[in-house]
Amino acid sequence: MSDVMQTIKEQIEGNAIILYMKGNPNQPQCGFSARTVQAVMACGKRFAYVDVLSNPEIRANLPLYGNWPTFPQLWVKGELIGGCDIVTEMYESGELQKVIDGAASE
Repeated sequence: MSDVMQTIKEQIEGNAIILYMKGNPNQPQCGFSARTVQAVMACGKRFAYVDVLSNPEIRANLPLYGNWPTFPQLWVKGELIGGCDIVTEMYESGELQKVIDGAASE
């Protein structure tokens, strides 16, 4: 496993909730990241994030790691939840809150 794949693995395993996004939660650099981070923040739990724009190696390799081609990517308890559309739909249905609460309580 390459160093960058190992780093990604450690980030995902070391954080119950981690969002790979363009920019940061206070200054998202694309609309999809902005919508996703709003949904995650609305759940009211702390989460880690990685700005893929300032980490080009992670940006290049994460799609291979999770077999998901686009950003943002929300991972909860080591599992890829999905990107903007999935996270937004889950937030609107109340499902995201349950997933986030479950991860944050462990």
